[in-house]
Amino acid sequence: MRRPRTKRQIKRELSSERPKIWIGKKGTSQETLAEIDRQLEGTETIKIKILKSALTDDNAKTIASKVATQTKSTLIEIRGHTIILYRKKKESDTTSKKS
Repeated sequence: MRRPRTKRQIKRELSSERPKIWIGKKGTSQETLAEIDRQLEGTETIKIKILKSALTDDNAKTIASKVATQTKSTLIEIRGHTIILYRKKKESDTTSKKS
């Protein structure tokens, strides 16, 4: 993972943005996880809001760690029912090979 200074920078950048994904009463379905995974590939960071209807069985911390584990990302912050995830972009094979 990145240094704490970079974590602060990510928090600062996403503080004014609205969440991109909402986790509702269906919880962390395969479709939701696939969408989170797709967005992490494009932007490296994502802000997710956990609605109260998703908190029937688990708390926000449990859901956040489950999502981070299943998407192979790093949990940057949990604030209330909002979480921020980070995953470094994968380098493509074409950039690493020399012609």
